[in-house]
Amino acid sequence: MERTWLHIVFVWFLVYILVKPAPVAADINRLNIWPMPKSVSYGHRFLYFSNNFELKTEGTKYADASGILKDAFTRTVDTIKMDHVIEANASHYDPSLVLKGIHVVIFSPSDVLQHGIDESYKLNIPAKGNSLYARIEAQTVYGALHGLQTFSQVCSFNLTSRGILVHQVPLIIIDEPRFSYRGLLIDTSRHYQALPTIKKVIDSMTYAKLNVLHWHIVDSQSFPLEIPSYPKLWEGAYSISERYAQRRGVNVLAEIDVPGHALSWGVGYPALWPSPVCQEPLDVSNEFTFKLIDGILSDFSKIFKYKFIHLGGDEVDTSCWLSTPHVRNWLKKNNLNSSEAYQYFVLRAQKIALSHGYEIINWEETFNNFGSKLSRKTVVHNWLGSGVAQRVVASGLRCIVSNQDKWYLDHLDALWPGFYMNEPLTNITDPKQQALVLGGEVCMWGEHVDGSNIEQTIWPRAAAAAERLWTPYDKIAKDPKQVVGRLAHFRCLLNQRGVAAAPLAGPGRVAPEEPGSCYKQ
Repeated sequence: MERTWLHIVFVWFLVYILVKPAPVAADINRLNIWPMPKSVSYGHRFLYFSNNFELKTEGTKYADASGILKDAFTRTVDTIKMDHVIEANASHYDPSLVLKGIHVVIFSPSDVLQHGIDESYKLNIPAKGNSLYARIEAQTVYGALHGLQTFSQVCSFNLTSRGILVHQVPLIIIDEPRFSYRGLLIDTSRHYQALPTIKKVIDSMTYAKLNVLHWHIVDSQSFPLEIPSYPKLWEGAYSISERYAQRRGVNVLAEIDVPGHALSWGVGYPALWPSPVCQEPLDVSNEFTFKLIDGILSDFSKIFKYKFIHLGGDEVDTSCWLSTPHVRNWLKKNNLNSSEAYQYFVLRAQKIALSHGYEIINWEETFNNFGSKLSRKTVVHNWLGSGVAQRVVASGLRCIVSNQDKWYLDHLDALWPGFYMNEPLTNITDPKQQALVLGGEVCMWGEHVDGSNIEQTIWPRAAAAAERLWTPYDKIAKDPKQVVGRLAHFRCLLNQRGVAAAPLAGPGRVAPEEPGSCYKQ
């Protein structure tokens, strides 16, 4: 009888060893990580988050003199705990099931943030062991920050234990972005955005692994930025309090849109206007125009360290030049028609930017009108038509995709499935040409947003585009219905982190229709 019982126990032990849950390939219907990593295997167990969760950096080559990693670790722990009252005492649990901290190893000593840096990382969370630590390995500190963001998404507060649980362990993630440029445009010229609002937008970008804030700083309506070389430009701000300073964090792409969209420039310097009654585009015939652009970009080069500068170049109506006598005479003297003068302006502005060490991004109209004349250091920003990116890369230039029918957030009728399914490499099959597509950008134009509604207009639709830009093509769902639950979970996570992300159901910026769970809306 005793032998029989022991035999049964032994058989059950063998069965358990053979059929126990093992790490499995990522199932997007079960794994609530956004954006989906490149490679994932996970189990079905959980760990307890230590009350004294700590950062270890033994073996790293990164000294963290600027505190980027330390601050990011602190933010991550605060984000995971939020404002929950942690009553669980991890010392009461089996020590082999308590995650004591996270061990981060970074192989590059540099923390220079620039286009094209290595953003890859590996995250490993074992299921059981003595002195248990998660481990992140990354080439750069910025890859490590992405790893911390991913780690934060597998941790949650448990109401039963009154503590934090780490889910789906053992977990192994190997990850890197598909595209190097994953942008969000904000427009601070049409409506004032307070600095805390901009900071919140940047924080929310990091949750979705977007890495470029395209700051459309000035436009016809206002010039809300201090330029030391030309301080009177500031007079084009809406009011004294509505002016901006440098913001650090993700890469900041500054834009000054010339020669159109610059009416506000002339408030402080009326000589920039062709005439008092015909105020834009900027006066192409006046040398002061280009001297001022040079001064702006000189000051920018001291502040904005991103390798690119956006010089606009879109929606230029040259009729003002033709109707202003002194500009018309200048055109005649230089044997230029208005289209040629537009080209002259853009190319001269490009040369100024190049002299300050920048590479240039221009809106697609410049390519459509005189693409072969553009500097080979130009990135063409596609926003108007389909097929433009295809033609740009065929010409050997680089491209960023922001086609307005899919990735303009101010188009409230553009729904999240369209954001998710918008493919930057459409009809681009040559690998060399595909490499010229740097990525894409969703655009939050500011005519109808301010601090009261910007977050719910951006999110969660921007997250749908973020996965398209981060996740390998073969891991992207072919039908957006497959990711509804996971995106809803991420939207609720944003809400929990204080980001006013709108429900998935309905158009952009929609309110919840009825009472109900966050995860069902």
